[in-house]
Amino acid sequence: MTSMQTVIQVTPTQLKKITDYYANMATGKQPTGAIFVAKKGPTTITAYRSGKVMFQGANYAQEAARWQTPAQQNTTRQATGKQATTPGVNIPQGFANWSVLGSDEVGAGAYFGPLTTAAVYVPKDQLAWVRQLGIADSKTLTDAKMRQIAPEIIANLPHHVVNLMPEKYNQMQPTNNVNQMKAISHNFVLGKVLAKISPTTPDAILIDQFAQASTYFKYLTQAQQSPIIKDNVYFTTKGEQYHLSVAAASILARVVELDSMAKLSDEAGIPLPIGAGHQADEAAAQLLDRGLDLNHFAKVHFANTQKAQKLRR
Repeated sequence: MTSMQTVIQVTPTQLKKITDYYANMATGKQPTGAIFVAKKGPTTITAYRSGKVMFQGANYAQEAARWQTPAQQNTTRQATGKQATTPGVNIPQGFANWSVLGSDEVGAGAYFGPLTTAAVYVPKDQLAWVRQLGIADSKTLTDAKMRQIAPEIIANLPHHVVNLMPEKYNQMQPTNNVNQMKAISHNFVLGKVLAKISPTTPDAILIDQFAQASTYFKYLTQAQQSPIIKDNVYFTTKGEQYHLSVAAASILARVVELDSMAKLSDEAGIPLPIGAGHQADEAAAQLLDRGLDLNHFAKVHFANTQKAQKLRR
């Protein structure tokens, strides 16, 4: 399944036709830069001054097709087919300058420590300030640099972090796969930040993608989450390259994860490695030798648990 949205570029003449066509379906609520937002059945149509028109929800493709030439329709079909793997294929032009609420998570692939998810709202009037923090490529920053930047983000931007420590993670894991736990965490932090900034609404929400959009929303429905945050939600891998809000969320999540790992290492009496390699097996074996409960330190469903038990024999 693919994400249920597409964006098309139209001429000023077409834009006028589109505006007139949806005039009696306009909702009255519109993000910055938009001319109108209309709702036609299950489909939401948002038109921007730039000539970009976004179609979201069920029937989005056939509604977009109404305004496209056959060649453009073919491009839309190809693009929607690529959404899972091609970063940014679905991100409208100028997105980096919008007011966006972004979310990201860390720790899912690490044996020790938490699954940590953060959301940060960066309004457009704060973008220049955030940019000068030097976070644009959060993936290349050292841990020390992230620890310097995180307090600035915390002090100045609406944010929320959910930190699933191993005991809680292990309690949830038998009934939720890792991606479902990620989805629940993203939805939770996004909802918290939206409540903090209300009545302001972001121009868009950007989730650093870990599953198809349809699968993400299916996970939330299955887990009976309420409310499910789904208005103006975009997904892309490498999200930090498309908006600073995701870079800021990534840094916040990482610093909270590092603090949790430091605390767990203190309790364990040894430095716990990040990741899920052989070092993790050896550290887990040491904890078992000392009679410590791995449930408190690690994601016990990982194969490292069995490997650690074998190392003790």
